[in-house]
Amino acid sequence: MSLSKLLIIWPGSPVVSVLIWIVVTVLLLYLARTPAHRAILSLSRVIHNGLRLVARSVLLAEKRLVQRNKEVLLNCGIESVERLIEREFHRVNAVVKRDFSKYPTLHRALVDQTTRIDEDYHESAELPPSPPSWVKAVEAVAKIPSGGDGTVANILSEIHKTTVSQHKNSMEEYRKAVAERHGLLKRMMPYWRRLTQTLDVVGKTITGLQERSKVIDNRMTEYEEIRAKTDKSARMLTASSLTQFFISGFVLLIAIGGAVINFNLIALPMSEMVGGGSYIGSFKTSNVAALVIILVEVAMGLYLMESLRITRLFPIIGQMDDKMRTRMIWVTFSILLILASVESALAFMRDQIAADMQALRQSLAAVESTAESVNSWIPTVGQMVMGFVLPFALTFVAIPLESFVQSSRTVIGVAGAAMLRWVAFVLRLLGNIGRYLGELLVNLYDLLIFPPLWLENLIRKNRHQQPEVYIEEEVS
Repeated sequence: MSLSKLLIIWPGSPVVSVLIWIVVTVLLLYLARTPAHRAILSLSRVIHNGLRLVARSVLLAEKRLVQRNKEVLLNCGIESVERLIEREFHRVNAVVKRDFSKYPTLHRALVDQTTRIDEDYHESAELPPSPPSWVKAVEAVAKIPSGGDGTVANILSEIHKTTVSQHKNSMEEYRKAVAERHGLLKRMMPYWRRLTQTLDVVGKTITGLQERSKVIDNRMTEYEEIRAKTDKSARMLTASSLTQFFISGFVLLIAIGGAVINFNLIALPMSEMVGGGSYIGSFKTSNVAALVIILVEVAMGLYLMESLRITRLFPIIGQMDDKMRTRMIWVTFSILLILASVESALAFMRDQIAADMQALRQSLAAVESTAESVNSWIPTVGQMVMGFVLPFALTFVAIPLESFVQSSRTVIGVAGAAMLRWVAFVLRLLGNIGRYLGELLVNLYDLLIFPPLWLENLIRKNRHQQPEVYIEEEVS
């Protein structure tokens, strides 16, 4: 018996059968109204509470991630500031060794110059000439009355001449003494100039040390704030990390562009060395070989920067003793020089291969080349220079790479915390949607069985009104 025959209760009238089934269904739903409401509300509460618990767990994970990001950021900031403070102290040490190591000699020179200036100053002091001892005798003789005696007059005349002569001699001696004092003063000028220059050098050194001390004070203040784990220092370090991330990422993109140019420069001539028809998987062997050479150059550049202690990507290299580190510097630089020379030769070979391929195409096309290229050596020299310079340029990729790696930790942590925060928001939103969706389903359930609910409400209303009628009759 088919399902359609079972559904037909009133033969010959399917509409009546459908109405009967609707009435039966509504009555059954009405009888199951309370359990159905409980089931729908329980399901909505389970969804709501479950999603809220998951959202709370996600928020706790987000808080732990934020705390971990703050710790990592503060540790990186402490390390960076320590490196800056260490560099400033090295600069101060260099200034002290360069200038103040010569301070005993400088002090001795200052003392000698000051002593000579003092001696010359005392020697150049102007003293009034002492009057000659015979002046009193001349005065006594001059008081003798002549009495008209010619002999006395002659004696007085001779005394006058002698006095004038002695006066001239005294004035000449005085002028010579003044000239000598002026010479001594003139001789003091170079010492004054040397003393001034020496003091200027000392003043510049002291000024430089004061500026360095101010920089160190600022760095120490920043270091203390980071050690105190303040929110201000965390925000400053986060902003600095984001800035370094984007700047280093941009520089790395430029370096990738240079690596692509370097790859295209040596990929064609590598086919002559390793064979143009051989493949490693789906890649040409020449392309793989060119890529390996570029990667080896980058690796040598990283090792060279680590050996020079410019970067700190590999702490074990920086912890080597100076002798071993110097050897590693020369080894990595020699390998880079050899690879740069090889690339320069490959660039020269590339130009020759390109010229041979062009001649082959022209010969196959039966076209004679009548015009010769002008200054054909210019692109060849340019390719050779690029092939030699690019490996050394790729060496400096280590600096933005280190900055990118360090700042990416902070950026990834911030992005992860933001993603967890959004996930928690979506989960809470879905939980509330599930809760109100349960209420909506309850209301829709009651909407389907509204006829018996209407009758139930009508009967309840009549029951509440009957006692009031009886009370009114008794009062009347």
